[in-house]
Amino acid sequence: MHIDLPEKRYYGIGEVAKAFEVNTSLIRFWEKEFDVLKPKKNAKGNRKFTPEDITNLKFIYHLVKERGFTLEGAKIHLKEEKQKSLDTFEIISKLEDIKAQLLKIKEQL
Repeated sequence: MHIDLPEKRYYGIGEVAKAFEVNTSLIRFWEKEFDVLKPKKNAKGNRKFTPEDITNLKFIYHLVKERGFTLEGAKIHLKEEKQKSLDTFEIISKLEDIKAQLLKIKEQL
């Protein structure tokens, strides 16, 4: 899945949910379920997601929505093979981004 977010230090929960095409409640639920998601909160309590959080969300989304893992299965997978799986996932994500850019160039030609 290609997520189109601008380069920023922090992202609000609304723009994260819109980028992933899910409800904000799902993002909040995943935050409670997965220890790797630790968004910062401002004085009002609004969540601010860092680029690292976005990477973790992409990986969780990939496991749960695309590969069909249960939440418990995704948690176990994250704990046991996090680095190996994350490296593979990052390579696949970069290749998908390159593919999207190439398709965009093809359309322009």
